[in-house]
Amino acid sequence: MSKEYTNELLIDFGKDNEKLLPVVTQDFTTKEVLILSFVNKEAFEETRKSGYATYWSRSRNELWKKGLTSGDMLRMEDIRINCEQNSLLFLVTPEGKGACHAKKEDGNPHSSCYYRKINDNNTLENV
Repeated sequence: MSKEYTNELLIDFGKDNEKLLPVVTQDFTTKEVLILSFVNKEAFEETRKSGYATYWSRSRNELWKKGLTSGDMLRMEDIRINCEQNSLLFLVTPEGKGACHAKKEDGNPHSSCYYRKINDNNTLENV
């Protein structure tokens, strides 16, 4: 049976369990997109076990539990998977001041990593 028509979880993390799947993380209440990150099998299992969004940091090549050092944790409410079982949607409740590592002028994090829009003249503007 194909992945589109089964009720069985069939995520393929590769033979070494290191294949990365993209994860869109969205605020459960507001539906604002907070982060686009990646998980490997270890990060996915830690997310399910701990109840907090955990990713694989490609830049640091290590497990990354969002907010562990900043206090801006993302509590899991629901996990969704796309039809081909090759990307995920984390629905979370932010616990802290924001989800982005970039800070506003007041020193607090932005609520989302998508806090700027692209203008027609190729400049960026905070929204």
